[in-house]
Amino acid sequence: MRVMAQTAMVMNLDKCIGCHTCSVTCKQAWTNRAGVEYVWFNNVETRPGQGYPRRWQDQERWKGGWTLDRRGRLQLKSGGRLKRLLSIFGNPQMPTLDDYYEPWTYDYDMLLSAPAQEHTPVARPQSLVTGRPMKIEWGSNWDDDLGGAPEHGPSDPVVQKLEETQPLEKRIRMEFEKTFMFYLPRICEHCLNPSCVAACPSGAMYKRSEDGIVLVDQDRCRGWRMCVSNCPYKKVYFNHRTGKAEKCTLCYPRLEVGLPTVCSETCVGRLRYLGVLLYDADKVAAAAATPDPQDLYEAQMDLLLDPHDPEVVAAAARDGIPRDWVEAAQRSPVHALVKDFRVALPLHPEYRTLPMVWYVPPLSPMVDALADAGLDAEHPDVLFAAVGEMRIPAEYLAEVLAAGDVELVQGVLAKLAAMRAYMRGDFVETAPGAREALEHKRAAIAERVGMTQDAIRRMYRLLAIAKYDERYVIPLAHVEGGGAVDAAAHLGLEELPGCSIGDPGGNGAAPQRRPGEPVPVSIESFHLTKARATAERYTDIDPAVEP
Repeated sequence: MRVMAQTAMVMNLDKCIGCHTCSVTCKQAWTNRAGVEYVWFNNVETRPGQGYPRRWQDQERWKGGWTLDRRGRLQLKSGGRLKRLLSIFGNPQMPTLDDYYEPWTYDYDMLLSAPAQEHTPVARPQSLVTGRPMKIEWGSNWDDDLGGAPEHGPSDPVVQKLEETQPLEKRIRMEFEKTFMFYLPRICEHCLNPSCVAACPSGAMYKRSEDGIVLVDQDRCRGWRMCVSNCPYKKVYFNHRTGKAEKCTLCYPRLEVGLPTVCSETCVGRLRYLGVLLYDADKVAAAAATPDPQDLYEAQMDLLLDPHDPEVVAAAARDGIPRDWVEAAQRSPVHALVKDFRVALPLHPEYRTLPMVWYVPPLSPMVDALADAGLDAEHPDVLFAAVGEMRIPAEYLAEVLAAGDVELVQGVLAKLAAMRAYMRGDFVETAPGAREALEHKRAAIAERVGMTQDAIRRMYRLLAIAKYDERYVIPLAHVEGGGAVDAAAHLGLEELPGCSIGDPGGNGAAPQRRPGEPVPVSIESFHLTKARATAERYTDIDPAVEP
């Protein structure tokens, strides 16, 4: 057993209202530079729909992720090394700008400088790529709020797959009375078995050993874009100005000082959770090579280790995991939702990348609907029979979150429904003689889903009313062991990486300096960054005071 730590995220889809606040704040923080106008490290999709880029789930077209060869060994879906080498200058599985969208702005100067005239001047759209007038035909959230509508719903690859495989009477219908929709926020999955890292010819893509975050070394990147085509989630992008690949960094400068990611910090629905998972690195390859795609979830669960197990704690210390990281894993909301309660599922586990961003599936408000229909919403038989008749088809959720395993999704939905029905008893007034019968039903509901009443209450607190420090359990980065380099980093004197991102006219190469020329350094440490981010007023910060 070789213990490693992974910073992971859980998103509760029941809470997402599709406001795109996470997308906008991420855009302002990370992709508001030239060359990445079309890039959204975080985006929110309406399901069913085509997504961003369009039809990113169609791996028969994009050849992303992993597959098994005839001998049951893992290989990239795009082919072996020779095949990728032959297509390195002309990759046919590369998304084009049309698959994303051509970013635009408006000719606002026309509104300000137009002379007096009979008709009101118009600010026409202009391309941010060419600078020329354009016709807007698509956007990053073009099918927003149109999930299930005839315009875009049938183009969803998941809907098309179900149309081909499900019996006629169970096919997804797009009639108004049968439509459904939910929001799906997406970021890089920071996978345990990332196909983007394996496909990179220059070795620029790498997975940090200390926290599992997948990053791009801008000095080594040569712009081959194999990472773009081999990522099945299409969360690696090409900066056409610098000629480099870029992707979500999970806001690692914030995580290193204990702050949550920008998308988590600004989420209106408070649906995101951040925490540490411990896993056995020796079992990753075997888990990803599990023959049956529907067994991949259990294989991934077997990878995750119990941070309370004394043997795991001892092995973590032996393998260099700091003690405070183990303690953070013990308090991790991600571990609780993923491993303890098992209500969070991975996105498309059949891609075999072992993603580390998990989703609690959405649950229709069935308890109130049953009560309004005059049924006993607290009766186990009535409640769990309604799970299979939700407006959001379990078959669709299974294709997205469970490699088509409907029973797995229904089991998670049953736990969520049980939690709602159980907790409803705390707030619904009952007659004096009916309380005992209600408590009996609540005990039966908990037993039916294999949970104790205490576990249901703990799950409710985490999913419904968890406080800030319960949703984000983020251990600090460690700088010991690096000598002068780490000492300089602690003092805020770390050298800026040799990278041309954001440099006007930069070509991606490390900047050349003459001998003796001053080296640019950052003017504040990560600790001062945290102080600045958490202070009431900027004047409250005393740079002379070292933490």
